[in-house]
Amino acid sequence: MNKSEELQKKSEIVLESLKKSVAKALERKRLLGQYAVISQNGKIIKLFNEKEKQQCD
Repeated sequence: MNKSEELQKKSEIVLESLKKSVAKALERKRLLGQYAVISQNGKIIKLFNEKEKQQCD
């Protein structure tokens, strides 16, 4: 395995870890009834639950 392939594999591992961590944090906020702030299509969005979103200016 060359350096480029090794870096690619490590990058994929890091990305998957980040995705899992964010999903876990968002699920925890949902269960606790808290909101989350995310960026979606260049806009800042406050998520209250799956059906309710509020765009922040």
